[in-house]
Amino acid sequence: MPLRFALTAGEPAGIGPDLSLLLSQQAQSHVLICIAAHSLLAERAALLKLSVDLIQVTPADWPSTPAPVGALYVWDTPLAAPCTPGILDARNGAYVLTTLTRAAEGCLKGDFAGMITAPVHKGVINEAGIAFSGHTEFLADLTQTEQVVMLLATEGLRVGLVTTHLPLRDVADAVTADTLTRVARILDHDLKHKFGIEQPRILACGLNPHAGEGGHLGREEIEIIEPTLASLRQEGLNLIGPLPADTLFTPKHLEHADAVLAMYHDQGLTVLKFLGFGRAVNVTLGLPIIRTSVDHGTALDLAGTGNIDSGSLHVALTTAYQMAESQQRATKG
Repeated sequence: MPLRFALTAGEPAGIGPDLSLLLSQQAQSHVLICIAAHSLLAERAALLKLSVDLIQVTPADWPSTPAPVGALYVWDTPLAAPCTPGILDARNGAYVLTTLTRAAEGCLKGDFAGMITAPVHKGVINEAGIAFSGHTEFLADLTQTEQVVMLLATEGLRVGLVTTHLPLRDVADAVTADTLTRVARILDHDLKHKFGIEQPRILACGLNPHAGEGGHLGREEIEIIEPTLASLRQEGLNLIGPLPADTLFTPKHLEHADAVLAMYHDQGLTVLKFLGFGRAVNVTLGLPIIRTSVDHGTALDLAGTGNIDSGSLHVALTTAYQMAESQQRATKG
């Protein structure tokens, strides 16, 4: 039986509405509800010369079958101000958060099996007077989740992050035994329960060059990372490392790995985006809901042009479907 998913169209002046409309041109295996302004989608479809039947739905009449090819289910969420492709308007900052809130609360209530998010523009939301640091933090607050983990994935590689958006000079202080423990446990748990991997094999990066070179290039490995990994292994986690990041990302090591645990943002994501930019997905682990997203930004200069690549959104959609199906099988089992 098809599951139901929410798709938030993101920043209205960006390519999120365009990407959402393009999904209508392909058959979906599950029910997909786009949470966006009906008027925005209609105007963008006309600009793109796309023939799309925008079918309005509400929580009172959720569909049970996927929309036919050429149609898109829309939960109308009105804009606060008219939108011109490529031109940001702070008046629509609250609208973006309303779409996210509707999707997340729908997931919590069981209306949706998961949510897929098109890109938002953090700057314009903050210009609207709303403190916003990103999807991940917003959804963590909304679901009252203390610790979340950013995971990016492309074909053949998954990378989880111990720290995310921090200045490099602050990273070493943020790699604590407590943080590493919580992140590793979440990564292991969600690989099992949301990806269906029975015993995940996780490679952990060192923080310093050559994983500290026995203490000559930093002592974080000796004093924090190695003891923490050893303790987690006693709990049954299959953790290998810490390994030097400059050699970990090679076929020899990755061949039998289910995920890599990187200590900071660019250590892991530079390699992943080199391998799969435009074909990668951003997954938020640790939440009580399934959330996936594209691996790119709003691309304001491309909005309304038709010159966009929808590859990442398709991967985000497929990943959300697979995660929900895996959870459903585990629940039935």
